[in-house]
Amino acid sequence: MDQVSNFNDALQSRTKKFATDIIRFYIANCKKEEELRIIGKQFFRSGTSVAANFRAYIRGRSEAERYAKLCIVVEEIDETLFWFELLESSELFKPEIISDIKQEAFELLKIFSSVRSKMKTK
Repeated sequence: MDQVSNFNDALQSRTKKFATDIIRFYIANCKKEEELRIIGKQFFRSGTSVAANFRAYIRGRSEAERYAKLCIVVEEIDETLFWFELLESSELFKPEIISDIKQEAFELLKIFSSVRSKMKTK
């Protein structure tokens, strides 16, 4: 159980840092033009939702509730990646400006997708 608790604590810290990075990125980069504000608000919501829903996952009252929350985490992190890809493909940002935060989103997606698939097979 300690291993699961340590894993959850580490990911809770990591998702909270990710949410903080999303907030800082939005404040620093997305208030200048209307297009950036609109798309920025979308990834702001989905990116911060990852941490909130992972917290709910940890506190889930049943395996089914935890699985449902984890599915939301996966959806939100994938949506966040979509908004970053859209920013990139529309050339509103150079790839190097969003590469670090986008890479973290991708890594979190891989982790949560893996955990979800293991939960489903139980």
